[in-house]
Amino acid sequence: MPINPESVGTTGGPSSRSWTSKDALLYAVGVGAGTSELQFTTENTKDVAQRVLPTFAVIIGGGGIPMQAVGSFNPALMVHGEQGIELLDEIPPDGEIESTGRIAAIWDKGSAAVLEFESESVNKATGKPLLRTRSVLFCRGEGGWGGERGPSERITFPDAEPTHQATYATREDQALTYRLSGDRNPLHSDPSFAALGGFDKPILHGLCTYGFTGRALLHELCGGDPARFRAMNARFSKPVMPGDVLTVSMWAGGGEALFRTTNQAGDVVIDQGRCRYEA
Repeated sequence: MPINPESVGTTGGPSSRSWTSKDALLYAVGVGAGTSELQFTTENTKDVAQRVLPTFAVIIGGGGIPMQAVGSFNPALMVHGEQGIELLDEIPPDGEIESTGRIAAIWDKGSAAVLEFESESVNKATGKPLLRTRSVLFCRGEGGWGGERGPSERITFPDAEPTHQATYATREDQALTYRLSGDRNPLHSDPSFAALGGFDKPILHGLCTYGFTGRALLHELCGGDPARFRAMNARFSKPVMPGDVLTVSMWAGGGEALFRTTNQAGDVVIDQGRCRYEA
């Protein structure tokens, strides 16, 4: 069955997902956290309680989406277009959530379909909402049914120097660590598979780049305190290669910030970023 635009509004779930302290630690290392961030990379450092990076939400959240209602599309022609997270409470080092999801929108771009999904997760230990996620998929070759094209607004970044900026180097083997958090797509590990996609070598996971970006926002805007981190949303604009150097530029004020991430050549790899935080 092709893409079914009538599925908009369909809900799914609930689905459960649990995680351990080790899962959170592995994720932190996978997105570049190291010896200067022991609260995220260790669980037994003297006088340092383990905490969880806010972008871990992309690993545990997103459940309950009724994908079967969307119809069919070629996964080889699908790319992750945007990702958003909203933290309603601080993620604990271990726990279990129950998630419900919905198909929020399906847009017809002519040569492609854009699928938008939303999910909300409740902490089973407290019964309170913990986080929300938003994902947008761009499916090439699936448009053309005459539907609405959807919104096309773009952020205009200030014509001024960033108020905050952070630069992180990714490792040549970064994807091999990140994949252990769940995304085993060989595009990120197998040179022969990457070549089929037109790449000289395996590329970094988009959500790994998202995690590096989230670390920069956390440390620059929230003083490294996850309890102050509220939300982030951004578009993926260009693949990142393991070993690339990433610079996150932020224009912040009043608990909100615009941001984008560039590589060492100045190419924008994450764009149209918005963040909310407790100032």
